[in-house]
Amino acid sequence: MNTTITQAHLSKPAYIYVRQSTPGQVRHNQESTERQYALQDKARAMGWPQGSIRVLDRDLGRSGAQIAGREDFKTLVADVSMSQVGAVFALEVSRLARSSLDWHRLLELCALTHTLVIDTDGCYDPADFNDGLVLGIKGTMAQAELHFLRGRLLGGKLNKAQKGELRFPLPVGFCFDDHDRIVMDPDDEVRGAVQLAFRVFRETGSAYAVVQRFARDGLRFPKRANGGVWATKLVWGRLSQSRILTLLRNPMYAGSYVFGRRQYARSITPEGEVRKNVRAVPMPEWRVHLREHHEGYLTVEEFDQNQRRLANNRNNAEGTVLSGPAREGLALLQGMLLCGTCGRAVLVRYQGNGGIYPTYQCTWRRREGLATKNCFSVRTELLDDAICAEVFKALKPAELELALAALNDLEQRNQAVMRQWHMRIERAEYDCALAKRRYEEVDPSNRLVAASLERRWNEAMLHIDEVKSEAANFQTQKAHVVTPEQKTKVLALARDLPRVWRAATTQSKDRKRMLRLLIRDITVEKLTDARQVVLHVRWQGGACTDTTIPLPSPIADQMLYPRQIIERIRELSSRLSNQQIVQALNEEGLRSPRGLPITRAMIKWIRIRYAVPSVCLMRPEELTAGQLADRLSVSVYFVRYWIKRGVIDARHLGAQGPWWITITDQQEQQLRDRIRTSGHLKNHRETLPDVYHPNSQL
Repeated sequence: MNTTITQAHLSKPAYIYVRQSTPGQVRHNQESTERQYALQDKARAMGWPQGSIRVLDRDLGRSGAQIAGREDFKTLVADVSMSQVGAVFALEVSRLARSSLDWHRLLELCALTHTLVIDTDGCYDPADFNDGLVLGIKGTMAQAELHFLRGRLLGGKLNKAQKGELRFPLPVGFCFDDHDRIVMDPDDEVRGAVQLAFRVFRETGSAYAVVQRFARDGLRFPKRANGGVWATKLVWGRLSQSRILTLLRNPMYAGSYVFGRRQYARSITPEGEVRKNVRAVPMPEWRVHLREHHEGYLTVEEFDQNQRRLANNRNNAEGTVLSGPAREGLALLQGMLLCGTCGRAVLVRYQGNGGIYPTYQCTWRRREGLATKNCFSVRTELLDDAICAEVFKALKPAELELALAALNDLEQRNQAVMRQWHMRIERAEYDCALAKRRYEEVDPSNRLVAASLERRWNEAMLHIDEVKSEAANFQTQKAHVVTPEQKTKVLALARDLPRVWRAATTQSKDRKRMLRLLIRDITVEKLTDARQVVLHVRWQGGACTDTTIPLPSPIADQMLYPRQIIERIRELSSRLSNQQIVQALNEEGLRSPRGLPITRAMIKWIRIRYAVPSVCLMRPEELTAGQLADRLSVSVYFVRYWIKRGVIDARHLGAQGPWWITITDQQEQQLRDRIRTSGHLKNHRETLPDVYHPNSQL
């Protein structure tokens, strides 16, 4: 018996810790597992009874690099810390822990509780200096061994990857040939689906638009299963947005062999556990990137362009990044404008009643606290109309060529879609023929198998009819062939591009796509003092042009009366009354800023606002009706009555103008005599003087 083992150790249970790193080792390296379970015999030989031996094997298939996920190791540490363990048995110290931190923590607890550590090499007391030193060296070597193993394995993989020979699951559309070379999938339907996906993205510039196109056209997308009994089996289903994003971001479709696009990164959880997560790394950090390694579905330049378009499509992108895909909004230049003040991307804000008035705004300087107002804010129709006019000028010489190119592109796109349907029908016919052949080859006396094969044959024939029916419905709903009459109509419309552009059937998204084919970006420079906006247009071909747009006056200035009306009123005031001026201006066709006819109230306000003097048109010898009434001490109504009866002479310039009276001394005396003799005017006799004096107080 070993002298290190005392009765105090035998009085406590012996723990047998069993662990292997991976499920594959548990499945294939069963000898190691048997050796670890055989430690029970060693414990019994050292004096522990069978009832005091406890086997901890719940950590089989788990790595010892960290404590996370190893429940039995946590149980072992907890029981050792409570001095409930006499000895810990392990085949080797690397079975207990590959981490020096976990290993030395366990040794410290074993030393404090006088727990023995026993492996195939011997029995150790961690409380003893020499034994503790040996165990510490063994733990350090176990961790170093893990590092060496990982380095050798990863080094071998990296060396093979640098030669482009490391095999890994290929994305859909590729496969390995007999010489382990990466080649395009021999299945025409698979290749056609991948090519069509890239083509639709090239046209629309949006991954979601590709998903919509496949769903609208009833097309399927392939996927190959990796691993298990379904390995390399082709599965057809709908195209989701996650799958199309994976397709667009994979550089293998550009003919590049890549290793290390995703790498492990360690992080600490709130519970203090260290976890390894897989994260995507930027292209410069890829460990292997071999261009032109195999035949691809697109060029490297097109792949890089797709990455930029995907980055620009982000709704939360800020800075100088322009938003990519054409959307349904009314602003035609959305995602194409750059601020000439700060260089940031210009945003679109919908204002007004119900948000029906879009404006282009740059708010970056105000949001960052660098200014108290926006860089600029302009109504969208001002810039959109100016750019559309420039586009019409640029397209004028090439309208027919563009129309012919659009027709050819439409025909090619429709042919690609119908080709996918034809290959789908062909695949269904092959499955039906295969089911028929299997049914014919079965032994007729084996009715159970024959019945199942016959049912599969019937289902295959029904599937052919369903696919053909779907293809026929799709072909009737879509105009897949452009007839000569349709070509003639399209060419006729091409000669009048502005009318097609402004047609109600032309969607805003289509207009934006056409603009993006011609224009790369537009820098907006607002000249506040000159009330102008300068658009610096950079075309796709590299040419640059400038367009100057005058800004409308503020609404307050727009409501002011034009200088023409004011000067005309100033001219007429020298010889006409207000009412006559109103009549003259309306006859000349002049209107107010709101388009209303000129009124007398407007003339009075203009006289006050612009200090237009009113010239007196009375003659020196004339009196107004009020002045004559005051002189005779009668009511003004009597004066108007005399004017109406022709008793006194009076004149006025208009129907609504004042009366100007010319009266002699003899006529005035006659009026005074009339007042004295009149029975109706007896109340005025006593106050009426014989002779009127201008300075008298009446």
